Amino acid sequence: MTHAQPRRAAEQAVLTVQQVEQVSPDLIRITAGGDGYDAFRDNDSTDKYVKILFADPRHGLTPPYDLALLREQSPEKLPTPRTYTIRSADPAQRRLVIDFVVHGDEGIAGPWALGARPGDTLVVSGAGGGYQPDPAAPWHLLVGDHTALPAISSAIERMDAAAVGHVLLSIADDADRILPELPAGVSIRWTETDEELLAALAALPWGDGHPQVFAHGERGTIKAVRALLKERDVPRESLSISAYWARGRAEDQFQAEKREPIGQIE
Repeated sequence: MTHAQPRRAAEQAVLTVQQVEQVSPDLIRITAGGDGYDAFRDNDSTDKYVKILFADPRHGLTPPYDLALLREQSPEKLPTPRTYTIRSADPAQRRLVIDFVVHGDEGIAGPWALGARPGDTLVVSGAGGGYQPDPAAPWHLLVGDHTALPAISSAIERMDAAAVGHVLLSIADDADRILPELPAGVSIRWTETDEELLAALAALPWGDGHPQVFAHGERGTIKAVRALLKERDVPRESLSISAYWARGRAEDQFQAEKREPIGQIE
């Protein structure tokens, strides 16, 4: 009789907040590190992401959290996971930088970032990821919104000076439109709405060969992006495409729906 192997718990990096910076009206940058950085599992992806574990202070839990035990004995005390892209990782300084989009007191992660101070604890698990710009690609196409800004910024920083392509970003507030310097051959188009973003993509001049595509953002919008790319016969293997969030959904429901037809992007 074959017994299922127990699932290995993801290692948790228990970090200390070192710096809090409001880089734009809706964006707070948290730098965190320290000895706990050694438990962070880095990778070469420019879209690397972690699960941040937010524990209710009223429960008095001390990280790293025994999630299996909590799930079995006190599920009401389980920390709430939220997925965030790493803006940068610095192994020499043993620190991570994560950008948080905030909307007042909405949600869990945004209010935490608004109240974060140096010395606070940040618990992360990961990182995952799977995209980085391929210098051999004929050209690049990066499409997204606020949530994709950290990954797209990291991708731009990784491109060589000869890279060519287009960046399309739906960010309404001019003050939030922050990107690193683009290679000379890469254009940027900002839009105020996702509808304008899709119109810009539909009208985009198409270069020779298939682009390497990074497209992430709101689920309905990304599904529409996928449909436009199918019209251009862009092969699936050239795409890094998925939803980072869904309008009207908290992350728990959004993540659960990823396994259902509504949450899948073919």
